[in-house]
Amino acid sequence: MSYYRPLVQHGENRPEGALSLISGALWFTQVEVLDRGAPPRLMPAGLLPEDVRHRLTARRATIAGLDMTQPQIMGILNVTPDSFSDGGQHDEVGTACAAALQMVADGASIIDVGGESTRPGAELVPEEEEIRRTAPVIAAIRAGSQVPISIDTRKAVVLAEALEAGASLTNDVSGFTFDPALAPLTAQAGVPACIMHAQGDPATMQDSPAYDNVLLDVYDFLKAQIDRLEDIGVVREQIVIDPGIGFGKTLEHNLTLLRNLSLFHSLGCPILLGVSRKGFIGKLGHEPDAAARAPGSIAVGLAALAQGVQFLRVHDVAETAQAVRLWQAVR
Repeated sequence: MSYYRPLVQHGENRPEGALSLISGALWFTQVEVLDRGAPPRLMPAGLLPEDVRHRLTARRATIAGLDMTQPQIMGILNVTPDSFSDGGQHDEVGTACAAALQMVADGASIIDVGGESTRPGAELVPEEEEIRRTAPVIAAIRAGSQVPISIDTRKAVVLAEALEAGASLTNDVSGFTFDPALAPLTAQAGVPACIMHAQGDPATMQDSPAYDNVLLDVYDFLKAQIDRLEDIGVVREQIVIDPGIGFGKTLEHNLTLLRNLSLFHSLGCPILLGVSRKGFIGKLGHEPDAAARAPGSIAVGLAALAQGVQFLRVHDVAETAQAVRLWQAVR
């Protein structure tokens, strides 16, 4: 099996024969062809297999009403006592709702509500407790705004309550491997789904992560899960993929994925990137305080947008929105 990574470019000096990446402003004239056990090789974009060409160039459908030709900012709302950078800040419904509405005012186009910390070493939260944390907050946000809301959960019963409260997207950090009932419920509800890659569970994922080839292994996992969800009735055009930066990955694994994000466009789905305030940013940026990692988080996010990523999942919404506006203006 061959894998195709478009070498993405932008600018007005677009040569004749260049292909548009997902029908947007970015384009490419060459792809890097990757095969297990063989060195990479370059191929002119015009020689791509027709099915790969279509997946790389086709316009993405709207997700939860959001235009995939524009960068979308997903604001993180952790209603947990122990998340790695904002645990305990939003554990009261009124405070959490106010924070969400402020993120919308600051430029978030979707809010991601999570009631179970998935930081390295985190323990499993009982379903009832996760519902108690998330459902009232989602209902309060929905009462004050029509912003799309995603529920960051691995559990079907939590999703069911979140959908009843007003959520509109399933975001599962386990990539639909934790609870076998979650994918069928997502299909039945007809809501978009975000599949994230993680090696291991939060309690153990950073113990000793290892891969044969992290880029291709993550790709294969996402492809298999896309196919699985599609087989049970989730519409492929409503699936978002996330390579899971920091979830069972070393620093070098993370950097390999970030340098090669454009590969994942050949799966034919929008890409979500969640790097905000993560440990590798602190390590490379010499910043031990997670709350002070906005500059590094934004730098990585803008580099991802230059590879065509559609969603940035962030804590620092206002700062990210400002950076994205300037990035767009300069380009």
